[in-house]
Amino acid sequence: MSFDAISVILAQFINFFMAQHNLLGNKGELLAARYLMEQGFAILEYNWRSGHKEIDLVAKERDVIVFVEVKTRSSNEYGDAQYAVTPAKMRNITFAADAYIRAKQIDLQVRFDIVAITGDGDSHKIEHIRDAFYPELR
Repeated sequence: MSFDAISVILAQFINFFMAQHNLLGNKGELLAARYLMEQGFAILEYNWRSGHKEIDLVAKERDVIVFVEVKTRSSNEYGDAQYAVTPAKMRNITFAADAYIRAKQIDLQVRFDIVAITGDGDSHKIEHIRDAFYPELR
């Protein structure tokens, strides 16, 4: 098999894997949004972007704006999903949240939550972590 043929096969595999990964993530965000709405939250935004930074869900619970990071995994084989929210990811979410607050001229309390979803198919576990992290003050 030639190097070019191997490159094409590898590219197809990567595209397939990324498509499956994105499908799992998208399904997780929909499950998280449905869960939050069942808990009384209003979903204001899905996948809100500021440049290259993104907030999965922007929600409102009473008088609090909640920026929600959704982490979805098919299993806990590599650890709980919420532990995939690294300090760098927290910083990016904080910067995007600041841009959102400024763009929408919001004057409400702010909270950062994580919704961790584990499972595939119809069987899944949802864990909602309120006040999952606090923005760094500088």
